[in-house]
Amino acid sequence: MSSSDPRPLTGEPLAIDLLNTRWMDGDHVADLLDSTEGLAVWLASPPVAAQLPGPAPRADAATLDALHRARAALAKLVDDPADPAGRRDLNTVLSHARVRHVLDPEGPATRPEADAPAWLPAWAAAENYLRLLEDRPDRIRPCAGPTCILHFYDVSKNGTRRWCSMAICGNRSKAKGHYRRTHAT
Repeated sequence: MSSSDPRPLTGEPLAIDLLNTRWMDGDHVADLLDSTEGLAVWLASPPVAAQLPGPAPRADAATLDALHRARAALAKLVDDPADPAGRRDLNTVLSHARVRHVLDPEGPATRPEADAPAWLPAWAAAENYLRLLEDRPDRIRPCAGPTCILHFYDVSKNGTRRWCSMAICGNRSKAKGHYRRTHAT
């Protein structure tokens, strides 16, 4: 996590990272995308910037609105992959851009083209979700922490990751289990 990014979990694939712009902060939900200033933090975070196509997008109201739409669609789909409203909403986000094939001096390449530059980050997150579904849809998971709302893409060898972070939710769960076992009298 960068020094200006307050989120407890970063570095996930773009679609999951967008979902994780909302997290529990004590008893309330924090939202990095509640302002264009938070959007600027998200867009500039190294893991996100590395996954976005083209030049750095603007942190403006139009980009924020597009990302809110993409995040809402993704949230519906990770909760229920068969949700028709989630599919419709994600397809709407995807309809704002397309991939163009070109021949560069280095060889064949692809370039995304969008209706407006504000849609590129949202489209990239939606397109990333499609790739995760093609690869291993069962590896897109919510954290097992009882109060955690974060998600992750399990890249562990055996596919048994349970928590967003072993240092945060995993440690809490293990500490509670240890307390219950040692104070069970």
